[in-house]
Amino acid sequence: MIHIIIEGILAYAATVGFGIILNIPRHALNVAGWIGAAGWAVYELIVLKSGPQIPLAQMAIGMLTAGLLIGVLSNWAARVKHMPVILFNIPSLVPLVPGGQAYQVIRNLVTGHGNIALDYLGQVIAIAGMIALGFLLSELLVRITYRLRHALKAK
Repeated sequence: MIHIIIEGILAYAATVGFGIILNIPRHALNVAGWIGAAGWAVYELIVLKSGPQIPLAQMAIGMLTAGLLIGVLSNWAARVKHMPVILFNIPSLVPLVPGGQAYQVIRNLVTGHGNIALDYLGQVIAIAGMIALGFLLSELLVRITYRLRHALKAK
C-alpha cells in the first residue's frame, strides 16, 4: 500500500512538472496533478493483482481504465474551472506514457534484437491505443450524460 502512495505522489509531481513545462495556468496545476495521480493509482491497483510478470492484457485493461478516469475527471475539472479540457488531459496522462517500452524498442532495434523490439513495440501500441480508447470512451460518456441532463431539464 505504501508503494502505491509513493508512486501516487511521484505521479502528482510528474503531472505538475509537465504542466509547468507546458505553461498551463497555475490554478489548474493542482487539479491536473490530482487527476494524474488518480489515474496512476487506478492503473497500479489493477496491475498490482497480476504480480511481478504483468500480462499485456492486464496492462491494457489498467491503461484503459486509467485513461477513462483521467478523461472523465478532466472533463469535470474543465467544467468546474471554466477552462479547456486539454489543460487537464495532457499533463495528467504523462505518468501513463509508455516511455520505457519505447526506449526498449529503439535500443533493441539498434542492437540488432528485432524480435524483442517487436514485443516492446506491441506493448507501446497496446498501451497508447488503450489510453486513446479510454479518452474516447470518457468523451462519449460525458456527452451522453450532458445530453441526458439537458433532455431531462427540458421536460
